[in-house]
Amino acid sequence: MTRCHNPINTQQQREHELLALWYYRHPEVRAAREEVQSYWLDLVEPSPAMRQCFDRAFDEVMFGAVIWALNQDPLYPRVITISRVPHTLRGEQIPGSRWGLDNPDSIYRVIPISGDEQYVIRGRVAERRLVENYFTLWSETMQTVGLLSGRDLQVDDQGYFEISVDSAPANGRPNHIQTTDQAHEFYIRDVILDWAQDRANELSVERLGGMPSRAPYSERENLERIKAFMHKYATNTTRWNAQALDKPANAFNFVIDRDSDGALRGQIYILGHFDLPNENSALLLDVSMGGAEYFIAPITNVWGTTNAIIERPGCLNNHQARPNRDGTYTFVVSLRDPGICNWLDPTDMSEGILTLRWAEFEGGRPSEDFVVKSLLVSLDDLDSCLPEGVAKVSPQERQRQLAERAQSYAWRLA
Repeated sequence: MTRCHNPINTQQQREHELLALWYYRHPEVRAAREEVQSYWLDLVEPSPAMRQCFDRAFDEVMFGAVIWALNQDPLYPRVITISRVPHTLRGEQIPGSRWGLDNPDSIYRVIPISGDEQYVIRGRVAERRLVENYFTLWSETMQTVGLLSGRDLQVDDQGYFEISVDSAPANGRPNHIQTTDQAHEFYIRDVILDWAQDRANELSVERLGGMPSRAPYSERENLERIKAFMHKYATNTTRWNAQALDKPANAFNFVIDRDSDGALRGQIYILGHFDLPNENSALLLDVSMGGAEYFIAPITNVWGTTNAIIERPGCLNNHQARPNRDGTYTFVVSLRDPGICNWLDPTDMSEGILTLRWAEFEGGRPSEDFVVKSLLVSLDDLDSCLPEGVAKVSPQERQRQLAERAQSYAWRLA
C-alpha cells in the first residue's frame, strides 16, 4: 500500500475546515470577534509595529479558535490539524489558524478524549522516521498527564501501529497511554525537520465501546464554545508573551516551564524579545546545540503567530541553517538582508518574540556548553562581530534559497 503524500489532507480535515468557515461567518461569531478585537487591543496597547500586523494575525488566531473549539467532543473524536497557514479548499479561502507561538516545523493535531472512555489511535509512520514526534495527553489546562514518544512507538514491518488509550495499566500492551480523570485531549506533534523530504505520520482515531450515550454537540453548544475559545486565546497569548516582554530586550536567558501551558517535556524553550532601533540594526545570536538533535528559531509577533514563514525566512531550524565550524550556529535578525546564510527575517517588524527550542538531547539533558549569546550591533559592524567562517550568500543565492524553501513547504497545502 502506498503511503499518503500529504497526511493532513484527509476528508475529515477538509470537512472540518469548511464547517469552521461556516461558523466563522456566523453573525454571533462575527459579533464576538469584534468584542475580542477591542478587548485585546486594549489589553496589549500595542506599539505601532505590532498594531501594523494585528489584523492578519487576529484573523488567524480567531479562526484557529474555531478550528479547535469544533473538535472538543470526546464521544465523537476526530484527528484535526491545527495551526495551518492560509490556503484554498474547494474554491474557498481558508484563513490561517496559527496561534500560541507556533512552531512552523510542527504539524499539530488534536484529538478530544475522556478518561471514562476507551480509544484506539491507528496510524502509519512516515518512511523517514521523524526526529521528534510526541503523543501528549493533556488536561484541560494543558498539564501533561500522559506521553508517548515516537521513538518508543512500536510499528510493524510496513510502519503501521495502534495506540491503546484507556484508564487501565498497560499490562504488557505496547503503545499504551493510560488516562486519568484529568485527561482531556491529545496534542500530537510531528516535527518536519527536512521540509522537502519528511512527512507527517498518518493518523486516525476510534472510540470503543458501542454507541455514544448522547448526540454530538449542538449548534448552540458549538457557538458558545467558540466564543469562549476566542476570548481565551487572546488572554492566554498575552499572558504567555508577558514572560518575554517583561524581560530586557535582546536578551535570551528565560527558560519556560516545560510541565505546563503546553510546553513539551524533553524540550528546552528559551523565550525572549528583540527590538531593532533602526533598519541598520542587527541582533546577533550565537547558539550552542548542547547535544540536541533538533533546534528551531521562529519569530512571532505579540499576537502569537509566526509571520511569512514560506516565502521569507521567518524561522530556521538546524537542517535549514548552516553550522559554524565548531558546530554552533550564528543567526542574524535584521530588517535588511545581511547577506548571511542564517538570516532570520522579522517580516518588516522592528520588534518581536523569539522562542528558541531545542529537543532530543543525548542522554536527556543538555551538555555543559549549552548557551545562547546575543549582541545588538550595526549592520556596518556585523562582519567584525561574526565568528570566523560564517556562511554568506549572494542576492542570487538568497533567491534560490527562498524558492527552494517555498517549494519544500508546498506539499502541506496540496
